Formats: sequence, structure tokens, C-alpha cells
Amino acid sequence: MPEEQPFKTENPQTRSEIAETLAVAAEEIESGTVQLSGPEQEREVTVPEEPTLEVELERLTDSETGEQRYELEYEISWSE
Repeated sequence: MPEEQPFKTENPQTRSEIAETLAVAAEEIESGTVQLSGPEQEREVTVPEEPTLEVELERLTDSETGEQRYELEYEISWSE
């Protein structure tokens, strides 16, 4: 079986736009099928009934500029 390419998108949005994206994602996760789409790729994935949810908040410092930023990540994982 060929290995699937990773899916990733990243773009600036307002808090309201992010909240709407997460609300749509929550509905799809609850239904069990998630549609992913980006500028150059699309993917559909089935989420099992009991995956693992990881929430992570990190404060990072850019080694060149010293600028600090935060990353808040919600990660859902499961095994096939």
C-alpha cells in the first residue's frame, strides 16, 4: 500500500474565523468523517469512536530575534 503524503495547511485568520473552522471540524469529528482541504490537496479521513486527544500549549522563543510566540495545538490520534 502506498504511503499517504502528510496534510498540512497554515494561514492567518481572525479568532472568529478560527472558531468557525473548529466548530465545523467538531461536527465532522462527531459524525466520524473529516474532510480536509487546502490550496493543493484534499483528503477525507474516518475518525474512530474513541481516539486520543492531546492539547498542548507552548511558549517558544525565536533563537535569532528573541521574539516570543505561543503555539496552542489540538491533536487527535489513533492507530489503524
